Amino acid sequence: MNNIVSQANSPVKKIRWGIIGCGAISERFMQGLSAVPDTEIIVAWSRRPESVKSFCDKYGAKACLDADELLASDIDAVYIATLPDSHSQYSIAALRAGKSVLCEKPACINLSDLEMVLQEAEKSNLLFMEAMKTPFFPLYRKLKAHLKDDPIGETGYLRAGSSVIGVNDNHPSLSHDLAGGSIMGIGVYEAFLAADWLGGAEAVQAMGNIGATGVDMFSVFQTRHDKGFGQFYTGFEVYGKGDALICGSKGHVTIHHSWWNPVSATIEYSDGRVVELHEPFAAGGLNYEIAHFCELLNEGQLESPVVSHDISRMTIGLLDKVRAQVGLKFKGE
Repeated sequence: MNNIVSQANSPVKKIRWGIIGCGAISERFMQGLSAVPDTEIIVAWSRRPESVKSFCDKYGAKACLDADELLASDIDAVYIATLPDSHSQYSIAALRAGKSVLCEKPACINLSDLEMVLQEAEKSNLLFMEAMKTPFFPLYRKLKAHLKDDPIGETGYLRAGSSVIGVNDNHPSLSHDLAGGSIMGIGVYEAFLAADWLGGAEAVQAMGNIGATGVDMFSVFQTRHDKGFGQFYTGFEVYGKGDALICGSKGHVTIHHSWWNPVSATIEYSDGRVVELHEPFAAGGLNYEIAHFCELLNEGQLESPVVSHDISRMTIGLLDKVRAQVGLKFKGE
């Protein structure tokens, strides 16, 4: 496993960004970027040509004709905001072009592809990080800090999930070609939560419904880890609450709806104490992960200590096991 080590390059004073993909998540990225000092959007490109010009006109970036032009630009980092089907392709291309990479989650469609990306990052001596926003939110950080000083004991059980309704038939989340489905789009958050609190999954039991477009519309999975157990659900067919429960030997935590964009949590201790935590977020929430990534880049780091390469491995490794049991395979697998 790679340790977090310094790059040979001198620190970057101002991070110059290129964006691959100009959809809704890129709009949120730009909202976050505007709140992070010493950053600048330089270039953008999308597989959908119609989206590039309007995006660049709005944010003052240069519209590139293709990914190669973007990667040849004078930039320090690339934010990959395409759908999961192309994450590994563009991550590897960016790393080979000498650019550090912040890639939307899930970082790749499977563990095998992620290993290829991480090998390229190591070979290129560049920073690669999966853009998992939740652990950087003020509430999540406040919760972790509180539990360090006033713990709930050893974590032994997690329960979390979310299911949404009203997804448009043309939404990319329903596209098999784009590696959609609720496991990849929503379950990735639950898989991260399991990895963050319990470590890698030793055993998985999963079931789900495959819809007309070939992706899962609702899935449930339970996991066994060295430290405990987890139960999760994800889907598009029913309206789920979207909270998370973390149980320890001395108490439990409820992160309230929407737990992946957390603003409040309740800690209940076995001795009867109840602690309420509230912490709003600003600028859409992606600013915190962007600031973390920029700090790592300026410090010459190759890996995040928060969303480490091993955390990403455990996250997508769990989703691989869930998809295998649900019967969801993507092109090339």
